[in-house]
Amino acid sequence: MFEAAIYKNRRKALKAKVGGGMILLLGNVESPANYPDNTYKFRQDSSFLYFFGLDMPGFAGVLDVDSGKEYLFGNDVDMDDIIWMGPQPKVKELGEKVGVTQTKPFAKLADLLRQAVGEGRKIHFLPPYRHANMLLIEELLGIRPALQKKYASLELIKAVVSLRSVKEACEIEQITEACNIGYEMHTTAMMHCRSGIKELYVTGLVEGIAASYGKMVSFPVILSQNGETLHNHNHSQLLQMGRMMLTDAGAENNMNYCSDFTRTVPVNGKFDSRQKDVYNIVVACNQKALELSRPGVTYLSVHLEVCKVLAQGLKELGLMCGDVEAAVAAGAHALFMPHGLGHMMGLDVHDMEDLGQIYVGYDEEIRPVNQFGTSSLRMGRRLQPGFVVTDEPGCYFIPALIDQWRQQGLHKDFLVYDKIETFKDFGGIRLEDDVLITEEGCRVLGDKRIPITVEEVENIMK
Repeated sequence: MFEAAIYKNRRKALKAKVGGGMILLLGNVESPANYPDNTYKFRQDSSFLYFFGLDMPGFAGVLDVDSGKEYLFGNDVDMDDIIWMGPQPKVKELGEKVGVTQTKPFAKLADLLRQAVGEGRKIHFLPPYRHANMLLIEELLGIRPALQKKYASLELIKAVVSLRSVKEACEIEQITEACNIGYEMHTTAMMHCRSGIKELYVTGLVEGIAASYGKMVSFPVILSQNGETLHNHNHSQLLQMGRMMLTDAGAENNMNYCSDFTRTVPVNGKFDSRQKDVYNIVVACNQKALELSRPGVTYLSVHLEVCKVLAQGLKELGLMCGDVEAAVAAGAHALFMPHGLGHMMGLDVHDMEDLGQIYVGYDEEIRPVNQFGTSSLRMGRRLQPGFVVTDEPGCYFIPALIDQWRQQGLHKDFLVYDKIETFKDFGGIRLEDDVLITEEGCRVLGDKRIPITVEEVENIMK
């Protein structure tokens, strides 16, 4: 964890952004995999981590906005726990590490909230995503799980988003560490991308590296030579000469900060001419995003400019035609890139998505675009120094989508369907970096950038 002053300052800033009442921040509990004592790997709630720093189950925090008091609720371990887990610090000692002096047994949480409700005070809570906390909120506040999203505090959501969006220097160090783990994960995958190797084997190598350096992977690994399936978790195939392997994977370090990279490489290490042509278009898209991303610029505008680079490149290959600006305005490019350019990243790989993507990636000024492809853009708002976003353009040839659009006669003025048909066996390419917005512009995070150009990829795969 960080030093106590960091958590104290974060909680002070949060209280200043909320008008009154009490703020309830629930940590997570263990989640059984198939019976109570065999649990999934524990993952703490990210907002609880951000404000209280304790990466262990069974805790809750309360901030009294009106009095300024701060409480940590949790139970000291008993002898049975010590036998199985070893000596553990007391709740009072844990509270001192994060600057909280008021510590109480977990059962006292209900008493404090009951008194506050009786006094007619507002209890602010974030929308829960785990059933254990949904049931706990029902027990504490009498709000049924089906209604909790409706009654979650929008004031608190916006306050948390405003604080967590801008990363502190200590957070950038942690994300950089996660990115360095990601570098080793992806370069290892590249060097093992050989015909006859099972996708599952390479996936296991990637996951093992993440586990050996930190907590785990930051999300389930996407690794497949069928890269046209955007989130392909089927690792059952043998890699084949002439195909490309798409790997979308990141690490979560011991402080729970995340990385998220994607690379697409040719099996056996050499791009053919057709692969190289499309790959270089995606490299140009990735680079365009880096050139344009700076404070004050909307990420929606960056997304659209990247889509124009994609459309122009495909036009030069004879896959698209007509005016590029008009093609992107109409959404014709989304046949090849049916997703957005990127998302926020931090303590979550899709940072704060549990709070509602509309509050994280958009605001009163920048609203989502209701158009296929661009409607999937998770991050559209104006960039600020300290934001960490992903830059992940792609180009995919999805046979079912191609067939549907052709049958419906969509965008015939911009799409050369006869030529597109010849690419139905191509697969997909995505290239993703993690980007810090700086005062002057942006920079890719990590001490070393994962190989990305054709020459860099082919050299490391020799």
